[in-house]
Formats: sequence, structure tokens, C-alpha cells
Amino acid sequence: MFNNKIRKSLVATALAGTFALSASALATDLKALHQEGSQIQRAAVQSQEKINTIYEQSQELLGEYRQVTDQTENLKVYNDFLATLVTDQKRQIDSVQRQINTLEDTRKGTVPLMFRMIDALEEFVKADIPLRTERRIARVENLRELMGRSDVQLSEQYRQILEAYSIEVGYGSEVASFQGTLPLNGQEITVDFVHVGRLSLMALSLDGNAGWVWNKQTSSWDELPGSYLTSVSQFIKMARREATLEMDRVPLIAAE
Repeated sequence: MFNNKIRKSLVATALAGTFALSASALATDLKALHQEGSQIQRAAVQSQEKINTIYEQSQELLGEYRQVTDQTENLKVYNDFLATLVTDQKRQIDSVQRQINTLEDTRKGTVPLMFRMIDALEEFVKADIPLRTERRIARVENLRELMGRSDVQLSEQYRQILEAYSIEVGYGSEVASFQGTLPLNGQEITVDFVHVGRLSLMALSLDGNAGWVWNKQTSSWDELPGSYLTSVSQFIKMARREATLEMDRVPLIAAE
């Protein structure tokens, strides 16, 4: 009986020890599980952070890709625009080159014409009435000198030739007076010249007592009758704006 009690007590003690060991082991397992759960949770947080980082990086890369794509498209449009400009500039260059070629052909024909115009002008001045002849010949010589200058454009050379012709035309439609010397009988006499266009070129002595008219037929000066001196004097005053322009007698040399 006693032994049975002892045996039961030992069994109970053994069971209690077993339960104690089991409880201790269970507590250890729970702690380990808790630690593992914490580690898993930390690992999950770290994984989520990596996922978030990767997502952000992928979004940045996507934005950069879209930006590069937009830039590429813009560059394509700009390159097409530049290609259009280059094509148009090439067309303009070709057009200018054709004009230069045409201009060179025109220049080859214009330059000889200009020299012929100068020659014709000189011949005309020498054959014309002796009206400011030295000045007109000097103008012709200046034109010849101008044609030899490389720093003067062809257009300017041509303009000055036309201007010289315009001056010659003006001589034929004006009443003008100027003072000069008249070669007469081996002497130089200071006189007042006056011309009515190219119709008549006259000269009057400074004292008004003698007058002359240019004879185109003989290329010499003929003395005027005294009846013309008043008319010549009046033409001189009209040319100097000292008298009203009006009709008066003009001494003419009639062609034979």
C-alpha cells in the first residue's frame, strides 16, 4: 500500500517534471517563433523597401525614356526642318550662281559697249561747238581712268558714263553764260561767253563794244555787226538771271 503511494508520488513527480520540461520547451519554441516572426517581418519590410526603391528607379527610368523619346522626336522634326532649309538654300545658291553666270555674260557685252560710248562722247565733244571744251574733254578722260579702276563697280562706271551723256544733253537745252578767253588774231581776249543751247555760241568783250559768233561751217569766230551786241548782252543777263528770259535775236550761221 505504501509502495503504491510512493510509486504514484514518483509518477506524479515525473509527470510534473515532464510537464515542466514541456512548458519550458514550449516557451523556448514560442520565443524562437517570435524571433523568427520578427526576422520575417523585418525581412518583409526590407523586401518592400527594395521593391519600393526598384519601383521608384523604374519610374525614373521610364520618365527618362519618355524624355529621350520626346527629345528624339523633337530632333527628328528639327532635322527635317534643317533639311528643308538646306534644300532651299541650295536652290537659292544655284539661282545666284546662274545669275552670276548670266551677269558675267552681260559684263562681257557691256564693257566693250561702255568703251565705245566713251569714244563716241569724245568724238562728239571735239566735233561740237567750243563750249567748255576743256572741261568736257577732262570729263571724258576721267571716264577712261574710271574704267581702269578695279575698286569701282561696273554699275558705278556705267552710271557715270550715263551722267556724262546727260550733261551733254543739258548743254543743248540751256541758256548759260561763263567768262573765258577768246583766241583772236594771235591774242587771248577775256570775254563773256553765252550759248543758246547748241543753236548759237556768242562772245562779248567785257566793255560790250565787240561781239563774235562761232561759225560751224569754218570752225572759227566771226565778228558780229554792232546791231547784235545789245541782243548778246541781253542773253548774258538772262543767263545770269539778271533779266527775264524772253525771245530775242540770235545770230545764226546759215548752212550753204
